[in-house]
Amino acid sequence: MSLFRPDVDRIAGYVPGEQPQDAGWVKLNTNENPYPPSPQVAEATAAAARRLHIYPDPLGTSFRKAAAELFGLDPDWILPGNGSDEILTILVRTFVDPGELIAYPYPSYILYETLADLQGARHERIRLNPDWSWNPGVSRSILERTKLLFSPNPNSPSGNRWSDETMLGLIPPKGLLILDEAYGDFADQPHQMELLKGDHGRRMIATRTFSKSYSLAGLRFGFAVAHPDLIAGMRKVKDSYNCDALSLAAAEAALRDQDWMKQNRAKILATRSRLTAALRGLGFEVVDSQANFVWTTRPSGGHRELYEQLKARKILVRYMRFDGAEPGTVLDGLRITIGTDPQIDTLLETLRAIL
Repeated sequence: MSLFRPDVDRIAGYVPGEQPQDAGWVKLNTNENPYPPSPQVAEATAAAARRLHIYPDPLGTSFRKAAAELFGLDPDWILPGNGSDEILTILVRTFVDPGELIAYPYPSYILYETLADLQGARHERIRLNPDWSWNPGVSRSILERTKLLFSPNPNSPSGNRWSDETMLGLIPPKGLLILDEAYGDFADQPHQMELLKGDHGRRMIATRTFSKSYSLAGLRFGFAVAHPDLIAGMRKVKDSYNCDALSLAAAEAALRDQDWMKQNRAKILATRSRLTAALRGLGFEVVDSQANFVWTTRPSGGHRELYEQLKARKILVRYMRFDGAEPGTVLDGLRITIGTDPQIDTLLETLRAIL
């Protein structure tokens, strides 16, 4: 007899991207920022380290003030979390009862299914069109029954971004729309906070992470932005001290140094354009990306073999496979993080040699 809950026994669990521990890798598989965080981060964490004998602020007040200033909101609109993944967990635990429905676009971030399974909730995939647009007919029939709709925007693995008008049309009639903006800072329109201030604001929540644009993937910090009434309910669910003193100090310092983040962003966007053009020149199909990665495929296929050949040369990209992206089909391809220019040069030189 198993000692585990049936919901835990039943699932395989989410599998993160590979994190090799030995040196010498060109690592382009988990969408980390290839550039270091603001120097102000080290200064802030060093200062915070002198007070580690004291519990951190359970509400992250100083950070919330900084985030509120950036987005033109009141601090009560902000909830910090231990990475945006914890925020997603809090959302599910706050708003979804066992048996209720969580929906999300597919192909997309598969963790949403894991979170639903752990809560004993149902989940349903809203299959995207081949061009990564939403299918209104499929969407509407599912949204009528949905409590939470997770929508990463820009999406992963495709990197495309949907318009504000599209997002407003996806609010579930009896639920909430979650705008997962993990890659928002890399888009032409870097966030959708104005939507939260509008008439539909009480039915939408945005989530953000410091793992991508702020170069703090190793720290684990994210936050939610929502109407204070929604944030107040989510606070009841979070752990008492869910963010440690070092991460709160580092996140605030990174957030306040917008110039540093924007300089790194500009370098990544320039490299993204160069990589996209080079891949297309090699015969790859590449989705126009609004994120810090590109999704690429070849008409001839062989994506897993190409991934393995790159890995054998210590170059890691993300091979991804989505069953049933269209009825009776399999979609697979390579998601490639935007690294430094030397890293991308190494990737391209190796691809030319392999092909």
